[in-house]
Amino acid sequence: MTANHGFHATMTARPGKGDELVELLLNAPSLSHDDCVVFLVGRSTADPDTVHVTEGWTSEQAHRAFFATGPAQALVAALQPLLAGESRYTDEVPVGGKATF
Repeated sequence: MTANHGFHATMTARPGKGDELVELLLNAPSLSHDDCVVFLVGRSTADPDTVHVTEGWTSEQAHRAFFATGPAQALVAALQPLLAGESRYTDEVPVGGKATF
Protein backbone atom coordinates (compact mmCIF):
# COMPACT_ATOMS: atom_id res chain seq x y z
CA MET A 1 0.00 0.00 0.00
CA THR A 2 1.03 3.59 -0.58
CA ALA A 3 0.94 6.43 1.92
CA ASN A 4 -1.05 9.36 0.55
CA HIS A 5 -1.45 11.22 3.84
CA GLY A 6 0.92 11.62 6.73
CA PHE A 7 2.70 13.80 9.22
CA HIS A 8 5.65 14.06 11.54
CA ALA A 9 4.94 14.91 15.18
CA THR A 10 7.31 16.00 17.92
CA MET A 11 6.11 15.49 21.47
CA THR A 12 7.80 16.56 24.67
CA ALA A 13 7.07 14.40 27.68
CA ARG A 14 6.99 15.73 31.20
CA PRO A 15 10.43 15.33 32.80
CA GLY A 16 11.25 11.64 33.23
CA LYS A 17 8.12 10.45 31.36
CA GLY A 18 9.80 9.81 27.99
CA ASP A 19 9.96 6.04 28.54
CA GLU A 20 6.22 5.87 29.27
CA LEU A 21 5.43 8.00 26.22
CA VAL A 22 7.52 5.76 23.97
CA GLU A 23 5.95 2.61 25.43
CA LEU A 24 2.42 3.88 24.76
CA LEU A 25 3.30 4.85 21.20
CA LEU A 26 5.00 1.53 20.46
CA ASN A 27 1.78 -0.20 21.48
CA ALA A 28 -0.52 2.17 19.58
CA PRO A 29 -3.58 0.56 17.98
CA SER A 30 -2.66 2.17 14.65
CA LEU A 31 0.25 -0.28 14.34
CA SER A 32 -2.20 -3.07 13.53
CA HIS A 33 -4.51 -0.99 11.34
CA ASP A 34 -4.34 -1.89 7.64
CA ASP A 35 -4.56 1.74 6.48
CA CYS A 36 -1.57 2.79 8.60
CA VAL A 37 1.40 1.94 6.37
CA VAL A 38 4.12 3.82 8.31
CA PHE A 39 4.33 4.35 12.07
CA LEU A 40 7.83 5.13 13.32
CA VAL A 41 8.73 6.26 16.82
CA GLY A 42 12.07 7.96 17.44
CA ARG A 43 13.72 9.68 20.35
CA SER A 44 16.07 12.62 20.69
CA THR A 45 19.55 11.62 21.80
CA ALA A 46 20.04 15.01 23.46
CA ASP A 47 16.73 14.94 25.36
CA PRO A 48 15.15 11.53 26.08
CA ASP A 49 11.84 13.23 26.86
CA THR A 50 11.54 14.47 23.26
CA VAL A 51 9.83 11.87 21.08
CA HIS A 52 9.17 11.93 17.33
CA VAL A 53 6.47 10.04 15.45
CA THR A 54 6.17 9.70 11.68
CA GLU A 55 2.88 8.34 10.35
CA GLY A 56 1.78 7.45 6.83
CA TRP A 57 -1.81 6.50 5.99
CA THR A 58 -3.49 5.33 2.80
CA SER A 59 -5.70 8.43 2.90
CA GLU A 60 -6.66 11.36 5.08
CA GLN A 61 -10.15 9.86 5.38
CA ALA A 62 -8.74 6.57 6.72
CA HIS A 63 -6.66 8.47 9.27
CA ARG A 64 -9.63 10.57 10.36
CA ALA A 65 -11.90 7.50 10.61
CA PHE A 66 -9.34 5.62 12.69
CA PHE A 67 -8.90 8.48 15.15
CA ALA A 68 -12.65 8.58 15.70
CA THR A 69 -12.56 5.03 17.13
CA GLY A 70 -12.57 4.13 20.81
CA PRO A 71 -9.05 2.62 20.87
CA ALA A 72 -7.56 5.71 19.20
CA GLN A 73 -9.38 8.05 21.57
CA ALA A 74 -8.17 5.97 24.53
CA LEU A 75 -4.58 6.33 23.29
CA VAL A 76 -4.94 10.10 22.96
CA ALA A 77 -6.39 10.28 26.49
CA ALA A 78 -3.53 8.15 27.89
CA LEU A 79 -0.92 10.34 26.18
CA GLN A 80 -2.23 13.67 27.47
CA PRO A 81 -1.04 13.42 31.12
CA LEU A 82 2.46 12.49 29.91
CA LEU A 83 2.92 15.54 27.69
CA ALA A 84 4.57 18.77 28.80
CA GLY A 85 2.79 20.88 26.17
CA GLU A 86 1.29 20.87 22.73
CA SER A 87 2.75 18.51 20.16
CA ARG A 88 4.21 20.05 17.00
CA TYR A 89 3.04 18.63 13.67
CA THR A 90 4.58 18.92 10.23
CA ASP A 91 2.84 17.86 7.03
CA GLU A 92 4.75 14.92 5.63
CA VAL A 93 3.95 11.98 3.37
CA PRO A 94 6.46 9.12 3.68
CA VAL A 95 7.57 8.07 0.19
CA GLY A 96 10.09 5.31 0.85
CA GLY A 97 13.24 4.31 2.64
CA LYS A 98 14.32 1.58 4.97
CA ALA A 99 13.58 0.53 8.52
CA THR A 100 14.99 -2.45 10.32
CA PHE A 101 14.61 -2.99 14.04
